[in-house]
Amino acid sequence: MSSPDEVISTYLDAMWLERGLSEHTLAAYRRDLQNVQKWLLPRGRDLLNARSSDLMEYIAQRFSQGIASRSAARSLSALRGFYRHQLLREVLAEDPTALLAHPKTGRALPLVISAAQVEALLAAPDVETALGLRDRAMLEVLYATGLRISELISLQLTSINQRQGVVRVTGKGGKERLVPMGETSLLWLRRYLQAARDELLGEAGSVLFPSRRGQQMTRQTFWHAIKRYALVAGIPTTVSPHTLRHAFATHLVDNGADLRAVQMMLGHSDLSTTQIYTHIAQQRLQNLVRTHHPRG
Repeated sequence: MSSPDEVISTYLDAMWLERGLSEHTLAAYRRDLQNVQKWLLPRGRDLLNARSSDLMEYIAQRFSQGIASRSAARSLSALRGFYRHQLLREVLAEDPTALLAHPKTGRALPLVISAAQVEALLAAPDVETALGLRDRAMLEVLYATGLRISELISLQLTSINQRQGVVRVTGKGGKERLVPMGETSLLWLRRYLQAARDELLGEAGSVLFPSRRGQQMTRQTFWHAIKRYALVAGIPTTVSPHTLRHAFATHLVDNGADLRAVQMMLGHSDLSTTQIYTHIAQQRLQNLVRTHHPRG
């Protein structure tokens, strides 16, 4: 008989094959399912024989501990997917999540930094060094294209068409899209390719932005780099690689870009996901009125 961890791993392997979920999403689902499993075991149950009342009690306890509604919603989503999978495989005859209500989640607006703050962040790396020039090129490409960090670090040299000024990106679910880069990011990319990339290369000869060891960079490495550059630039340390993705989209919408075009460039499967950037623009206008209007 399979152990609880093996049951979870089998399910996640199936989700990777069927839906092409990212490593980040799979890791979050694994944590959620393992947390439920750990909570169930002292009560003489596991995921495969949990009752609706057990799962309701678990969710209620998490709320009492101050869990965010979004985290609760993700945890319930992981559970529902797990039990749907078991029903399809005929491991279970009933879904214990069928009667569980989905937690209401408010629309949380992401942190968006101003164009001036973006410029300060882009200027933070020391471009007289190979690593600094690489980081400047990465930041420029990130802001110019709105890529996810996982998409950026996995870019290959062949992903870039310098003549046409576009980057070919493989996003969630293995879907490909073409994103225009803009002249400034292309200039920094060419400078990096000419002066720094060969110095950093090791075994990962095809990776566009190798680490200092000449291998594909990790998400954590670039996340820490952006934190350092945010300190240098004097902007909030809550800045992350995703902050530049939000800035890319928000600044486009602020300047009148078509929302469907922004959706295509971001690789969103649903327009409603992209519409959050119109809410950010509306919030900025409201703040502007409150701050500067005589009767604001």
